[in-house]
Amino acid sequence: MTSSSPNTSIHVRGLNYKFADGTTGLTDVSLELPKGSRTLLIGANGAGKSTLLRLLSGKRLAPHGTVLIGGVDPFTTGLEGVTYLGVEWVLNPIVRTDIDVPTLLASVGGDAYPARRDQLVRILDIDLNWHMHAVSDGERRRVQLAMGLLRPWTLLLLDEITVDLDLLSRSEFLEFLKRETEERECTIVYATHILDNLAKWPTHLVHMHLGRVRDSGAIETFEMGKQADSENSRLGEVVLEWLRRDLRERGPRPGLPGEGKQLPIE
Repeated sequence: MTSSSPNTSIHVRGLNYKFADGTTGLTDVSLELPKGSRTLLIGANGAGKSTLLRLLSGKRLAPHGTVLIGGVDPFTTGLEGVTYLGVEWVLNPIVRTDIDVPTLLASVGGDAYPARRDQLVRILDIDLNWHMHAVSDGERRRVQLAMGLLRPWTLLLLDEITVDLDLLSRSEFLEFLKRETEERECTIVYATHILDNLAKWPTHLVHMHLGRVRDSGAIETFEMGKQADSENSRLGEVVLEWLRRDLRERGPRPGLPGEGKQLPIE
């Protein structure tokens, strides 16, 4: 792979990936995202979003020379400054035990970054008296986010981790992330199906379908007029059109009515 420009945060060229059973995860994925960008990773379930994020984060090994992070190969020089928050992190059993919030935050560097810790506690509306075995899923998720974001990062990879947040908490969280990219020139790639509060948030979009990148670029590339009878934002209209097109091309799932099979009648 040729070296990327100094302003490039993520540089992927010709990335192919197969799972252990031989099935294809990604096919010829190429994309380039600048420093300070906020990218929404869009696609239906099974499109390859999580696989791509795990490869970028080093959770899975990418073929040599296909991925550069900040201009260097992360698999030979390390992944310093890269934070990945996904399913594996969300399911960590320690956040369901009888442990208090200050102890949890201290365990991940809260005392080393007190100003950042206090900012996240305020933004995410966290009660320091909470014990993790006795809080709701939404409250637990707020603490998990504070833990994951305590140490400053240069690249943040998010995989559907705001699903349990209420509308206000999610809005405050997204605004915090936006300020981070603007003030520290760090980069975010965020895979989500929830578009609330996101109409003006992303700088870039990446659309995946069946393991391939179908569309990618700066947000203004995809601007389209809002339909008169639509309640969706322009971003929502773009995403819906992509997903409808993907569904048409994929066709009905095997065994559905009209495919030559009948559903059993009980």
